[in-house]
Amino acid sequence: MKRSPASLRARALAWLAQREQSRSELRSKLLRVAQQQRECSAADLAGDDSDARAPHGTETADEVERLLDWLESQGFLSEARFVESRVRVRAAGLGTRRIEMELARHGLKLDAQPLQQLRDSELQRASQLWQRKFGAAPREARERARQSRFLAGRGFSASVIQRVLASAGDPEGSEPA
Repeated sequence: MKRSPASLRARALAWLAQREQSRSELRSKLLRVAQQQRECSAADLAGDDSDARAPHGTETADEVERLLDWLESQGFLSEARFVESRVRVRAAGLGTRRIEMELARHGLKLDAQPLQQLRDSELQRASQLWQRKFGAAPREARERARQSRFLAGRGFSASVIQRVLASAGDPEGSEPA
């Protein structure tokens, strides 16, 4: 019983229809599905008296790579679109550093122009996020630390955090850290 390549193709197209995917992310998902299919196929064959074997893991990886190449050649899979989509979706709530880290997990990085645009808007984005979350200047050191940790956890730089808290009227925020 041979697995149909259309099955993997159909899954890949369905995932791409839901949202943009990076090549590495889609490869991981497809390999997981292919492995599950191979295990099911091996279990089915073990129940038979047949001498046939399940496809080898290297063949599966090669099949997935060929499928990914095909998806790229047809324009269904685009790393540039993935980067644009990820930046557009994540920019409102995350700092430049965090967005760069997320893209790095996918083996990607920002081009110079989008990176500069993110850096240029980082103070404004951090201020808006801070306003939505807190809206009031911290009254004590403990609250200031909590607000700073929140913004730092979202990937904003220390200088941006300091400027956001200073503009909020925090007397400690105007001092260099």
